[in-house]
Amino acid sequence: MQLQVMNSPFNQEQAELLNRLLPTLTESQKVWLSGYLAASQSASAVITSEPQAVQLPAENTQAISKEVTILYGSQTGNAQGLAEKARKTLEGRGFQVNVSSMSDFKPNNLKKVQNLLIVVSTHGEGDPPDNALSFHEFIHGRRAPKLEDLRFSVLSLGDSSYEFFCQTGKEFDSRLEELGGTRVYPRVDCDLDYDEPAAEWLEGVAASLSEIQGGSTASAIAGAPQAVESAYSRTNPFKAEVLETINLNGRGSNKETRHLELSLEGSGLTFEPGDSLGIYPENDPALVSMLVEQMEWNPEELVTVGKQENIPLKEALTSHLEITVLTKPLLQKAAELSTHDDLRALVSPGNEEKLKAYLEGRDLLDLVRDFAPWSGSVQDFISILRKMPARLYSIASSLSANPDEVHLTIGAVRYETHGRERSGVCSILCAERLNPGDVLPVYIQHNQNFKLPENPDTPIIMVGPGTGVAPFRSFMQEREEIGAEGKSWMFFGDQHFVTDFLYQTEWQKWLKDGVLTKMDVAFSRDTQEKVYVQHRMLEHSQELFQWLQEGAVLYICGDEKNMAHDVHNTLIDIIEKEGGMAREQAEAYLADMQKQKRYQRDVY
Repeated sequence: MQLQVMNSPFNQEQAELLNRLLPTLTESQKVWLSGYLAASQSASAVITSEPQAVQLPAENTQAISKEVTILYGSQTGNAQGLAEKARKTLEGRGFQVNVSSMSDFKPNNLKKVQNLLIVVSTHGEGDPPDNALSFHEFIHGRRAPKLEDLRFSVLSLGDSSYEFFCQTGKEFDSRLEELGGTRVYPRVDCDLDYDEPAAEWLEGVAASLSEIQGGSTASAIAGAPQAVESAYSRTNPFKAEVLETINLNGRGSNKETRHLELSLEGSGLTFEPGDSLGIYPENDPALVSMLVEQMEWNPEELVTVGKQENIPLKEALTSHLEITVLTKPLLQKAAELSTHDDLRALVSPGNEEKLKAYLEGRDLLDLVRDFAPWSGSVQDFISILRKMPARLYSIASSLSANPDEVHLTIGAVRYETHGRERSGVCSILCAERLNPGDVLPVYIQHNQNFKLPENPDTPIIMVGPGTGVAPFRSFMQEREEIGAEGKSWMFFGDQHFVTDFLYQTEWQKWLKDGVLTKMDVAFSRDTQEKVYVQHRMLEHSQELFQWLQEGAVLYICGDEKNMAHDVHNTLIDIIEKEGGMAREQAEAYLADMQKQKRYQRDVY
């Protein structure tokens, strides 16, 4: 059918263009185009070969913008993943969406934003993630602009076992309101099991933004090609077969560090060096049995966990629920099921310090023993428990070097407190109860905040004592595979050279082959005075600073409270000394490295 100018609203040139285009379209392209035009309504739109949200002309956006800015602050990648999910949802409803880490966003552009979504985690003891520090400081400072035209909403991620639960998100939420912003949807604070509340927040935000636009906004990308992704994810983990489990420590060591090799064959899962693997572990059967016996429960009684019904109680306590960590919200709910005055007093206002002291190092068995008797049914009690959270481990292998495999480095956690021996849920499962042929439910946690430089010629400095060595093994395997020419320097530390030099032969081979340029080690128990990685860094301060001046990227992996904190201060000392700078200048130098993604941390 030919389009005639006389009986159409098109001019001669438009009609000729359409008559050339329409006969070339497939049926699926015609369906896609009809949906696209319906969604764009009266707006002008640009069609590209990539799925794209509707582009509104300037005159239509002056009153109510369809642009949405999503800023994320993420340490492990959860907040970033949710920000990207929000992008897809909102673009599917016709919004223009810009997603950025807080460190990449220019704060001066905040005044231009009308619709802002914040997705941020809280790190450590109420601190912002590394890539949120500068933006957090800006927005709480004197230079923060008035934001009367801003509509915003905050999704906050945290862990309720920490005192300052979701603190960073709460601070952004209150500060944006102080600056004049209006909430388009209330802040949602998520615990470790964040999928459902995050989905509810996103749906609420999308509905509110669409309502502001004057009704539901139709999808502009219906029928558009979608990226092929693995069917397996955080909410649908892959059951990976255990290929190998090896104790890396020598006989006589105070430690047990497991090297675990898992098969990803058939999963479609992919990862890059710097990413993590999430594992859903099982609780210690002995602890489950003691809990069931203490409460005089029937282990075969059927219960409901979330949306899953008819699960035997023993299975629920073993595989689905957290029983080794106590949190303030848990004790507050437990107090409603107890007639014990001491528990009610513990969770009452004014007893925060006593409550904090009680939570430290105790588990659910302690709680039920200390504050018996308990009222309510089995279902009432288990309904107050959190779902079993996944444990994240830095991946210790390169996918290109080990196709269809993923390797981990896991330190076994054992300790005694409050008169009982305790153990890490996942680490002891891997150390004591896992054998080749068994399976573990796993997923990939991508982490764009801990990545090798794009240019393989860029020098890298790696600081990873103990199990912090894991991602750097993946870095070296990857660099060996791609033939990276850039210099590399590894700082490793542990207790004893003879028993605790993790992956020693591999590091020595990389040094011999030139894949690794330099390696400095610190074994703290082999000398009269304890020597740690930061001491080795100070010994080579001049050369280390020279590498930084040459553009080296510096990575830290491991314990945040002690090691990472000490290494951070040592770096400032080195920059101050070797750069001839004042303390504030040295701190600014390191902060600038962080903004340039030349100072990256994977700390826990």
